[in-house]
Amino acid sequence: MIALGIDIGGSHITAAKVDLESRSIIAGTTSRTAVDANLNAEELLNTWCGMIEGVYAETDRSAAYIGIAMPGPFDYEAGISLIKDQPKFRNLYQINVKNELAKRLNLEPANIRFINDAASFLQGEVFGGAARDRQKVIGLTLGTGLGASFCADGVAVDAALWNSPFKEGIAEDYLSTRWFLSRYEALTGKQVSGVKALTDMSTDEAVKQQIFEEFGKHLAEFLVPFLDQEQPDTIVLGGNISNAHPLFMPALLEQLNVASRPAVIKIAELQEDASLIGAASCWQSLVQAS
Repeated sequence: MIALGIDIGGSHITAAKVDLESRSIIAGTTSRTAVDANLNAEELLNTWCGMIEGVYAETDRSAAYIGIAMPGPFDYEAGISLIKDQPKFRNLYQINVKNELAKRLNLEPANIRFINDAASFLQGEVFGGAARDRQKVIGLTLGTGLGASFCADGVAVDAALWNSPFKEGIAEDYLSTRWFLSRYEALTGKQVSGVKALTDMSTDEAVKQQIFEEFGKHLAEFLVPFLDQEQPDTIVLGGNISNAHPLFMPALLEQLNVASRPAVIKIAELQEDASLIGAASCWQSLVQAS
């Protein structure tokens, strides 16, 4: 059984056909298009639908099931956008996106489902990736920002912890790319372009090691209350910073053990495909029922 997984962001729309039985993207069906999130509603919806039409070429519309990862605030059940105070999608405020897409695509509104974009990453990893079939999972996306989600019994939700109080500020101040940049500059008086550049650096080895050890300790400190509250069996780390896990993982695991919170930590396997697979998996009940 096939469903279309769609990931809508502030600058793009990406879509792919997903085989719900193999829990994977069908090779050669992924398409990505740049989109200006400040277009008026009509232009935005038509741009999305034009791209979806292309991916759905030669698909029987009576069996067209669509799952969409969409940023909030959004009424995911009804399909109504509640975004009004952000520099994206303001022109969709109070519009029933589900009905508008269904009309343009000649589909029943019931054939379109939505999921929070932060939750879709973890939904994909639980459905077909690093945490496949795990029961209680915490997912963190570590990059320019901090995303956090929680999945219980196969259903992921946005944990919205990026702005939770942490140390002298909020969690995202210490668990995102900008912390690495500012910490490196504070220790050396020099600038570095990003976490990958710092990872690849052959000079300042002692400083690099110190920074990643500090990051691992920060991440452990952030996770402890979350672990106590949710009691997960697995933690999945994604985002660009997770690619540097060999440098911060020892400190993370050591600190969790010191705090008597040992945990199974896995690195995300699906990367950018996670959100597409997660969105499409909104329809996994069809496979279970067949």
